[in-house]
Formats: sequence, C-alpha cells, structure tokens
Amino acid sequence: MSLDPRTPVLVGGGQVDGRAGAREPVDLIVAAARAAADEAGSEKALELVDSVRLVGMLSWRYRDPGALVGARIGATPRHTGYTGSGGSTPQVLVNGACEDIAAGRADVVLVGGAESWRTRMRERARGVRPDWTVQDESVAKAESLVDEVPMRSVTEQRARLDRPAYVYPLFEQALRVGAGRSTEAHRALIGALWSGFSEVAVSNPHAWTRRGYTAAEIITPSADNRWISLPYTKLLNSNNMVDQGAALLLCSVEAAARLGISRDKWVFPHAGVEAHDTFDIAERAALDRSPAIRVAGARVLELSGIGVDDLAHVDVYSCFPSAVQVAAAELGLPLRDSRRPLTVTGGLSFAGGPWNNYSTHAIATLATRLRESPADYGLITANGGYLTKHAFGVYRTEPPKAGFRRENVQALVDREPTTTAHPDFVGVASVESWTVAYDRAGAPERGFVAARTPDGGRTLASAVHPDTLARLIEVDVAGASIGVRADGEFEFARE
Repeated sequence: MSLDPRTPVLVGGGQVDGRAGAREPVDLIVAAARAAADEAGSEKALELVDSVRLVGMLSWRYRDPGALVGARIGATPRHTGYTGSGGSTPQVLVNGACEDIAAGRADVVLVGGAESWRTRMRERARGVRPDWTVQDESVAKAESLVDEVPMRSVTEQRARLDRPAYVYPLFEQALRVGAGRSTEAHRALIGALWSGFSEVAVSNPHAWTRRGYTAAEIITPSADNRWISLPYTKLLNSNNMVDQGAALLLCSVEAAARLGISRDKWVFPHAGVEAHDTFDIAERAALDRSPAIRVAGARVLELSGIGVDDLAHVDVYSCFPSAVQVAAAELGLPLRDSRRPLTVTGGLSFAGGPWNNYSTHAIATLATRLRESPADYGLITANGGYLTKHAFGVYRTEPPKAGFRRENVQALVDREPTTTAHPDFVGVASVESWTVAYDRAGAPERGFVAARTPDGGRTLASAVHPDTLARLIEVDVAGASIGVRADGEFEFARE
C-alpha cells in the first residue's frame, strides 16, 4: 500500500523519573524527549520539532513551558501549547497532533508532560521553595489547547465533594449495589483487580512501584495503607507522590523517512475520539455507567475497522477501581483476562499517577509493546475529572487503510438520558450511594451521599455527626431515608 506522506506516525516514546535527584518538571520533559529520540534512533528529530504540546502541570507553574523545552532540546518550534487539568489531555494532544500533521499544519510534534510532585511536597514540608525556572510576564502564555475539566458544580460544592478521592468511591458503591454484592465480596473483587495491576507494574521498567501486592494487602488497612475513603485504602488510590516525565515524538511519514528512522520504530495512530459525560455528577443517569465511554469507545473501534476482540493490548485509565470497572463494562472488556490485562503499565497506583500526565506514559508503553508484537492493535482510554472527559486512541504498527481519523462524538452522547440535579434540595431523599472519608490519623472525618429525590432527581449531601458516620461505615444503607438541610448536611430519618 502506498502511504500518504502526511500520514502521522509515532516514532519514539521516552519515560524518566526523578529518583536520582530533584529535577524541575521541564527538565524531566527534556530528559524524556531525549529518551524518545533515542528510541526513534534520531537525535536530529528533536532539532526539527516545530510544535511542542504539553500537559498541564500542578507541581510548578510556567507561562510557556513548551518554549523552555524547545530551547533545551535545541529546537526552534513555531508553535507551543499547554492544557488545563484533566487526565484525558495526553490522548487529546496526540489526536490533535495527528490531525495537524495529516493536514500539513505541523511536521514534527513533541507531546509531553511531567510532575515533580514528590520533590515539591518534600520541599514545602521543609518550608523551602525550589529554585526552579520562573518565567516573568514578558513571556507570552502558550496557546491553551484543552480547557480545564469542570470539577466544581453547585451541587458538588454544597455537599463539599471537592476531590476525586471522595467522588470515585461513590461510583464504587453504586457498582457494588447495582451488582448485588456484599461489601466483603466487592472489596475482594477490587483487591484482586488491583493485585493484577500491581503484577503488571513488576515487569514495567518505568513503573514507580515495581512490587506485586496480594488482594489482601491492598484492601486491608494498615499503618502504610490507611483508609482514604470507603471502600478505598491508600493502595486503591492513584499515587501522585511521584517525580515522573514522559514524552512522545510524532511526525509525518515523510519526515520519518527523511530522518532515517527505521520502519520498525513506526507506530501508527489509527483513530482518536473524544466526548464527555455530564460535568455535574448529580445529572448522570446512573453513577455506575458512562454513556460517553460507551459511545466514544465504540466509535474509535469503528473508525479503526475493528471490534473489541481484535484488541491485543489495552490500557484503561485506572485512577481508581471504579473507573476501570465502568470503562470495562461500557467497552465490553472482561475485568480479569490473563491474556489481555486492562493495563500495560500497572496503573496509576503502581506505575505512578503524575496528575494529568499518566496517559503519556501509557501511550509510550503501549507503543513499545506494539513494536514487540507487530500488527497487533492497542487501545488507550484516558479520563479526566470525575469520570467526566474521555479520550480514546487506537494504535498499530501497520498504517490505517483510510488514514488517521478523529471525531468528537459529543452530539451523540448528548442524546443520552440524564437526571435532574437538585443543588438546593431540602427534604427527605433515598440513599443511592455513599462513602466516608478518613483523616490522616485514621478517624472518620466526613460522610457523603448521593441520594434520589422524590421526583426521581438526585442531590448530594454530607455529614460529620459520629453516629451518622458509624452507620455509613457499619450498615448497608442503600435505599435508607435521609433528611437533607439547606446547608447540604444530612441525617438519617427516624425509623
């Protein structure tokens, strides 16, 4: 087959960590970019980078980090871009880079990101501000490529649901209730799922934690594995306390050939699709489902001309077990399949969860896996917010017959049913899902519920009374009646 010279191709992926010494985020990206060039077998590729597109960083603020990276790799990019927060952004950046390469708007693109969060938190604890690069206002801000994922609806704010560690457990409880499992049986299921992820991390040379854990170790609270929010211990949460960077080199087939990059290094993005679920979690038709994953996942496979059984390698975004279970159900993937695990890295708990940039690591790892098994198909799913924004990519060492294709299928997702959110609800409601957050000393701190209102809508509420927290911890309260006050606090109705 004659290849269009504008066909986009991924020629190298690099991954680094900061264990050997503290480095600021842009320096981790530079090191990862050089590792990507090494994998491609072309140092010259870095000099020819004409666009640097970086994932939003939390451990340090830059006005235009792409300009810094470009200068440090010896490139003179004519374009730099940066994203808002959201774990879907790496795949979105790849989708956009491929689209621009195919259209001739770019030729060699560097996509990357990094966090030096562990170093930053250690320095903050010592009262020290790192001596990292500061760009003053004379530096123009980079183009914003992806908007911030919304995570502060009025409904969520009233209930004080302000972080993923509170929200994803609500999805988990909804999964358990919907499946009709006991608390013990469900905890055993997620422990086994995460144990399998840890085993994948053991064989990943770039994983932050290369140790296998048993299911019992993962679900049992201890001094090193404290409760975060029921039913999640620390090992069931994303591990953001890392210093990690990753970068991807993409270019046109013509540029790859001109640079002398060996054909066995080429990995072709076949299709990229994006969509989002409702920004307010209270509006979702069900807390254990995702129409956006179902619709966008089906479409990315359709654009690639394959079915789910054609996928040999998969990396499902794994910030929390509930995210994996929902995505697997919507995509039609079995949770436990020794021939095709749901991660190629080990997931965010074990491979590392550098905030928004995990999926850059996943794409680099998948590309290496595909080079080792030519002609196999691989799928990346990336998720931002509260299972909110989703991006998908299909990859293969053989080129797509119809060229790279990208779609946003939001119009189709918007046709799906939703639920009315009640941010100001006062009165009696029925508990749908719940969790209890713990403080660092291991004491229950605040309980959260999603509750159905008499009209079939949903409200969110919280509570701090010890008796209420004890009941949430000890009793299966699905369907229990609660009274919700105007301030968003609740108590159980008297029986």
